[in-house]
Amino acid sequence: MDEKVLYTLNYGVYLISTKFQDKINGQIANVVFQVTSEPPKIAICLNKKNLTHLMILNSGIFNVSILGRSCNMKFIGKFGFKSGRDINKFEDVNYIIGKNGAPIVKDFSVAYLECEVEKMLDVGTHSLFIGKVTEGNFLNEDTPLTYSYYHSELKGKEPENAPTFVKKRKE
Repeated sequence: MDEKVLYTLNYGVYLISTKFQDKINGQIANVVFQVTSEPPKIAICLNKKNLTHLMILNSGIFNVSILGRSCNMKFIGKFGFKSGRDINKFEDVNYIIGKNGAPIVKDFSVAYLECEVEKMLDVGTHSLFIGKVTEGNFLNEDTPLTYSYYHSELKGKEPENAPTFVKKRKE
């Protein structure tokens, strides 16, 4: 199989955030999709190794900040290639606390959704969290950042924990 065929699937670029006890954390994700409209529910996919995954398991809440094309690689790198176990990712980041207690990132975000976890599905290295959307609103009029734009214009790469990461094979 040519794994590059998977690159033809469309994705966005999102910042998933949560709070557990007195700690907030977040990470970049590209798998967020709506699963129902009444009531509105979405699914997110996170690697089990990530701190955000563990915190959502324990807190039962998450927020999705939908990033716009104005977002830069420095910002994406902070949330996508570093661990909240090592740094405070929210230092010097413009955010507010949502009604569910988790952060909503204002920097580079077009809109946000606040969610309560209803189910979790184990899919191997990753988990799908199904969340009931409890709040949401627009923050600016930027164009949402797609994964295609991230690759073609920002020259971004996938971190190893991304569901779309494909390990290069030795020829």
